[in-house]
Amino acid sequence: MSRLHQGQPILTTGAALNQARLAVIMLHGRGANAESILSLVPDLAMDDVAYFAPQAANNTWYLYRFLESIERNEPWLSSAFQTIDDVVAQITTVLAPEHLVFLGFSQGACLASEYVARHAQRYAGLAVLSGGLIGPDDTPRDYTGSLAGTSIFIGCSDVDPHIPLARVQTTTRVLRQLGGTVTEQIYPSMDHTVCSDEIDHVRQMVTVNTH
Repeated sequence: MSRLHQGQPILTTGAALNQARLAVIMLHGRGANAESILSLVPDLAMDDVAYFAPQAANNTWYLYRFLESIERNEPWLSSAFQTIDDVVAQITTVLAPEHLVFLGFSQGACLASEYVARHAQRYAGLAVLSGGLIGPDDTPRDYTGSLAGTSIFIGCSDVDPHIPLARVQTTTRVLRQLGGTVTEQIYPSMDHTVCSDEIDHVRQMVTVNTH
């Protein structure tokens, strides 16, 4: 496997992992960086949480649209998933997966939703902010495993220029079929951004499921 993203920094903030009740893996969007996704941490305002934000090589997890064939976005995509695998492995030496949250925006949200679908088990949560499952419309969604009630929040604009509404709805359906407890929130005419209501949903999801 190509190691395009391996060796990139993984930024951390918040509580030390061995003192945290929860860990959040935060995945940035195309053209952004680990620092930008960590800027959401003060708004989340959650104590005793360890945050991990891996950095993509050249600020891009994969080169083409997430709706393109999966093969076209290789080997970047496999390298991105390996990066997440590595962070998960680091965290789960200390915390069980039930204390792990995935949060992504845009390209990072696509990665987060696809990774969780491919590795379905009980997690503390998944926040998909302007994103959806990866691949063209006819991609088989024959994932295995069970999310076992994992709390999932999916938020997106109804006119997002990068994320078709139909893909958001497909993502909701597939994650529910995998056993996730999904809240889908569509925001009329919102830009491709993260809004305060989404942050409120994420904070509530994490608080309810980790106390």
